[in-house]
Amino acid sequence: MVDADQTFVIIGGGLAGAKAAETLRAEGFTGRVILIGDELDHPYERPPLSKGYLSGKEERDSVFVHEPAWYARNDVELHLGQPVTAIDRARKAVRLGDGTTMHYDKLLLATGAEPRRLDIPGTDLAGVHHLRRLPHADRLQGVLSALGRDNGHLVIAGAGWIGLEVAAAARAYGAEVTVVESAPTPLHGVLGPELGQLFADLHSEHGVRFHFGARLTEIVGQDGMVLAARTDDGEEHPAHDVLAAIGAAPRTALAEQAGLALADRADGGGIAVDEALRTSDPDIHAAGDVAAARHPLLDTRLRVEHWANALNGGPAAARAMLGQEVSYDRVPYFFSDQYDLGLEYSGWAPPGSYDQVVVRGDAGKREFIAFWVKEGRVLAGMNVNVWDVTEAVQALVRAGRPVDLDALADPSVPLDTLLR
Repeated sequence: MVDADQTFVIIGGGLAGAKAAETLRAEGFTGRVILIGDELDHPYERPPLSKGYLSGKEERDSVFVHEPAWYARNDVELHLGQPVTAIDRARKAVRLGDGTTMHYDKLLLATGAEPRRLDIPGTDLAGVHHLRRLPHADRLQGVLSALGRDNGHLVIAGAGWIGLEVAAAARAYGAEVTVVESAPTPLHGVLGPELGQLFADLHSEHGVRFHFGARLTEIVGQDGMVLAARTDDGEEHPAHDVLAAIGAAPRTALAEQAGLALADRADGGGIAVDEALRTSDPDIHAAGDVAAARHPLLDTRLRVEHWANALNGGPAAARAMLGQEVSYDRVPYFFSDQYDLGLEYSGWAPPGSYDQVVVRGDAGKREFIAFWVKEGRVLAGMNVNVWDVTEAVQALVRAGRPVDLDALADPSVPLDTLLR
């Protein structure tokens, strides 16, 4: 039985928003729960869009957080395909695109991020793609299949996680793939030069061509269709389709319009929130890709764009909205699958933050764990085709104290003994 005395509104129909709604009910909240999403699809998870669903290994329905009937069964009011156009903090109300206003007692912003656009000629051509939403993946899946069938060419701008995962999917369909990246290796800003080459070699072995140290300057077309992609060093790559995979920007327009504090661009932008995911307005919280949280463990403000942050951040924000004590200190985590390589990464080690990388195992065979270390302390760890070690890796990160680096590199020494 819903008690209408309190209304909690969630803006954002992704994983963070859906898990927040689930948590409110699981924690016994009996007020109204209103979930507003600007997409027509029910809330879904994004990793399959560049992994299992895109490659055809998973069914479309597997992406959804809950079955459609779950929302009515749990008294969660869904408003899909309906953007929120304004937040009135004084009246504690949100206005929808159709002019409807809704009162809130507590508000959660889980508005996510949007793909960055290529600012070059030719982006209006039919064969230029982004990958962020389910309709993007629907379309791209058909494109990759057609490219593979017709020996077509895909040019990908950006060798980050999305770019590489799509490259792997495209090669599985049989498409020709060229990746253009301004850095000297893939994933340079995440993994540094020490391990970026490993991913260049992996994809090269599967037929992907790389063009490093360059940026796209023009997409050439005819009759509305893509013919080629040009780079700033004068090269021209044949292309039937182009994917822009140059990162994502937090969707902060609503927060900015409402006068909420935003994080500095140096911290990744986003909505500034404290350890309990509260914004500068105590009745408004933020979670997921859009939130730049003060991280109590890492002692910095951090915006994390990965699945685990949405999975765990939404529930943490929901509990804080209910007045529970919350200190959101999860170790950042993400995973990736490319060909026969699977990996998990835990921690935070941006370029310049570490003084060495310690490798345990055989990097040549792509069965190893890499640790980013500063003054003997483990800042982050990435296990590649080595499993059931995430808990131990995260314990090393969380401990924040020096360990024996020789033992860290020795596969015969159990990881969980290094902190004894």
